[in-house]
Amino acid sequence: MSGKKKDIVLCILFLLLIGGGFLLCLFLPKAKYSDSERRMLSPMPKWSAQGIWSGHFMSDFENYAADAFPFRDSFRGIKALTAQNIFARKDNNGIYVADGFLAALEYPMNEASIERATGRFRYVCEKYLTEENKVYLSVVPDKSCFLAKESGHPSMDYEEFEKRVAEKGDFAEYISISDLLEKEDYYKTDTHWRQEKITDVAERLAQAMGATLSQDYEIHTLESDFYGVYYGQAALLLAPEKIQYLTGADIDSCTVYDWQNQKEISVYDMEKAVGRDPYEMFLSGSLSLLTIENPNAGTDKRLILFRDSFGSSIAPLLISGYAQITLVDIRYIHPDMLEQFLDFDGCDVLFLYSTLVLNHSDTIK
Repeated sequence: MSGKKKDIVLCILFLLLIGGGFLLCLFLPKAKYSDSERRMLSPMPKWSAQGIWSGHFMSDFENYAADAFPFRDSFRGIKALTAQNIFARKDNNGIYVADGFLAALEYPMNEASIERATGRFRYVCEKYLTEENKVYLSVVPDKSCFLAKESGHPSMDYEEFEKRVAEKGDFAEYISISDLLEKEDYYKTDTHWRQEKITDVAERLAQAMGATLSQDYEIHTLESDFYGVYYGQAALLLAPEKIQYLTGADIDSCTVYDWQNQKEISVYDMEKAVGRDPYEMFLSGSLSLLTIENPNAGTDKRLILFRDSFGSSIAPLLISGYAQITLVDIRYIHPDMLEQFLDFDGCDVLFLYSTLVLNHSDTIK
């Protein structure tokens, strides 16, 4: 074949590729949600003279085009594998692999964020609590604490992080739990810790607060595979995991009331266990206000647990030591509204938050 014919063939193939891609973009159904990334995809922006003139339309259209591209997840996977195996990049989309675990780059330490978070906790204490209340504070380290430095990735000084939180949170007794944790206590493809691995953490928290736990658990394993939030963000092919959860006499007999939706729910939501984010099976995920009642409690102790999503899986392990545990997520409910629902008289109060939230505390109201 002559050089001229080769050029013609290449031009035709290029035009077919461009044209085919355009037609696919135009006519293929557009998803509104990315299951792999667990986020809403950018919609097609509306035409307006003002939007075009200001440049907002083209900026929004770029986001839409990237999210609506045909076979997007496949191309994301190719890009991730290329970046890791050919260009030897340390991370992809801020997610890295170390010892078979996926973790997010969490660096540097944001002291202003720590001060803001502890300031909001202090506000709650000053508004609602008296000397009759015992107040505690604890930090859940991100699994990068056990992976980043050893794998050559930027890492915060987590010991210093805890020290700063304890200093700023001098209104509470600090309970350290980081020495009880290691990377195996976390899901490989998700941010969260594994419930079956944190019974010792629950025991330490309970002992520090003067509560006694039964520690009589039975382990159950979900049949469905679990792909955590980092799996889709990293776009790398890793093996799925299994979620395990614990039951026992106190967990089985307790009742849970969801104040946000004004209904009774179960400790473990089996519909969410096969949904988009199976970790939400623990106390139905990100709800602003829950109350767990333990009818078999041998005590009248009550606990108010200010928490993020890590609290969903540890709260059931604490219930045997209390007559009532109320979980509050002030990322979703303003502290000023709590007096409408809660009685703080004589109860213990625990602020249990992950470094991921404390280092980005703008989410706290």
